[in-house]
Amino acid sequence: MKIIRYLDTKGNLHFGAEQEDGSALRIEGDLFGDFEVTSEKAEVTKLLAPVAPTQILCIGLNYKRHAEETKAKMPERPILFVKGVNTLQHPGDPIEIPTAMASAEVDYECELAVVIGKPCKNVKREDALDYVLGYTCANDVSARDWQIKLGGGQWCRGKFFDTFAPLGPRLVTADEITNPNALKIATILNGERVQDWNTDDMIFDVPAIIEFLSGSTTLVPGTVILTGTPHGVGMAFNPPKWLKAGDEVTIEIEGIGSLTNPVKLEA
Repeated sequence: MKIIRYLDTKGNLHFGAEQEDGSALRIEGDLFGDFEVTSEKAEVTKLLAPVAPTQILCIGLNYKRHAEETKAKMPERPILFVKGVNTLQHPGDPIEIPTAMASAEVDYECELAVVIGKPCKNVKREDALDYVLGYTCANDVSARDWQIKLGGGQWCRGKFFDTFAPLGPRLVTADEITNPNALKIATILNGERVQDWNTDDMIFDVPAIIEFLSGSTTLVPGTVILTGTPHGVGMAFNPPKWLKAGDEVTIEIEGIGSLTNPVKLEA
């Protein structure tokens, strides 16, 4: 099933099940519990990120070619950092370049996002995918100057600004993506394909990530896991391809679709 989250003509929040003709049927119930698809056509006036995350957990340096392009040591275990729920951004809404805490080095990162559907703790890799509700596209927007030089030695400050985690446009349920580590993934910046790779290049695959993150730790329903980005990030180009006001950036993942956001300066 392909699930969207939206506002209707009265401003009410709903989930919907996308149909083959592009329309959607309203979903009744709890996406993380019992729900059913109704026969009522969804009146979509505003498409939202497909989930409102309870937390956003991120894995850094998780593609072999990306680790090589950044000249980083290949990690022995997944590298965890977090993004606040404030970073969430909807499809079509702008990524804002920080001006109050100014950044001149804002970067894109296409990522496969995993959404946990039920409480998950101490899960073994062979069972890990049973806890996945579905998958969506993510852009792990990163202010490299704050991440690398100005953040006191940790990454979170450069990852934590408002609008720095666009998600969408839909959640594809796990039954439709049997192998999340066999998907084409790409970033298109102003029409140029700057990242173009496959999730099979992950150092730690999705089951390994869930096993690691759930160790002695409960992953609550609605946890969104960003699984890392392939090579081709803006900082690796010469000269770097930093995001700027007026840009448009699209994340594409096979079987999920395209997530597009414009870029503007923070007001």
